[in-house]
Amino acid sequence: MIKTMTFAILHFATAFGVAYILTGSIGISSAVALVEPLANTVVFYFHEQAWRRYEKI
Repeated sequence: MIKTMTFAILHFATAFGVAYILTGSIGISSAVALVEPLANTVVFYFHEQAWRRYEKI
C-alpha cells in the first residue's frame, strides 16, 4: 500500500510539474494534476477491455 501511495504522489507531482512548466499557472496545473489521473483511469479501463477482446481471438 505504501508503494501505491508513493507512486500516486509521484504521479500527481509529475502532472502538476509538467503542466506548471507549460502554463506557468498554479490553478491550471492543479486542475491538470487532479483530472489527468482520472482520465487515465477511464482510458486504462477501455484499454483492458480491448486487450481482453484481442486475447480471445
